[in-house]
Amino acid sequence: MSDPSVPFVPRPALASPVPSPCTSVCRMNATNGYCEGCWRTIDEIAQWSALSDVEKRAVWVEIERRRAGS
Repeated sequence: MSDPSVPFVPRPALASPVPSPCTSVCRMNATNGYCEGCWRTIDEIAQWSALSDVEKRAVWVEIERRRAGS
C-alpha cells in the first residue's frame, strides 16, 4: 500500500537519465504560465538541460501536482 504522505512520482521521473516532459506542443498558457504541452514554466524549460537528475525529478513532481490541480 502506498504512503499518502509521499508525493506521487510518475514513472518517467524514475528513469535515469530523467526524460524530458516535452510533448512538442509548445504554447505558453497566459493564464497560468505553464506550457500547454508539458506543464512546465518557461524557466523550467530553459533550465532543463542544466538541471541535475534530482532537480528534474522535482520538476516532474511539480508537473503532476499542477495537472492534478487543473
